[in-house]
Amino acid sequence: MSRTCQICGRGTRASQSRSHSNVATKRKQFINIQSKNIDGEKVKICTKCIKTAAKSKA
Repeated sequence: MSRTCQICGRGTRASQSRSHSNVATKRKQFINIQSKNIDGEKVKICTKCIKTAAKSKA
């Protein structure tokens, strides 16, 4: 399953999780992907693009 937005192309980012002793462990930050029907087609879209689309409709 692809974790990228089909509209803007945003995807996962690399980050570090820090323990109490400040040891860094690599981890991934996933974006908030939702599946929406846009013009009768199912699209995986990030919530940032959903908000932007709602602004342009109003």
